[in-house]
Amino acid sequence: MEEEKKHFEEKVIEIARVSRTVKGGKRIGFRALVVVGDKQGKVGIGLGKSVEVAGAIKKAVNQAKKTMIKANISEKGSIRKEIDASFGAAKVIMRPAPEGTSIIAGGVVRSVCELAGIKNLVAKSLGSNNKINCAKATIQGLIEAGK
Repeated sequence: MEEEKKHFEEKVIEIARVSRTVKGGKRIGFRALVVVGDKQGKVGIGLGKSVEVAGAIKKAVNQAKKTMIKANISEKGSIRKEIDASFGAAKVIMRPAPEGTSIIAGGVVRSVCELAGIKNLVAKSLGSNNKINCAKATIQGLIEAGK
């Protein structure tokens, strides 16, 4: 277990304070969106909710490890073909880039691709700027690239 924890890198994308109304008033909680990857092709996203921030992050990391996918990365450290993926109203366009370009992408797409091990990529996020949907669209695109 110790080696597995060191093997994966995790990045917190968003922590949101959420509340629900109950009979006695409002109950406050936290929702965390986390990306986990090994920078060698395996990446996953997780969403966790808890009364405390640390608990939400821990749950999100566990979910991300359970839902990992294998990204198809070329020898040049890029994706193999152009990808258009969407989830909900969020749309992500990812294109392979030549060596030395690095990752040119918005926040969520950049984080997911970095932890997947992609080094050269040009991406554009269109439609919704909801971080959860953008992350899921990026994962969807990496799954499509592997087919």
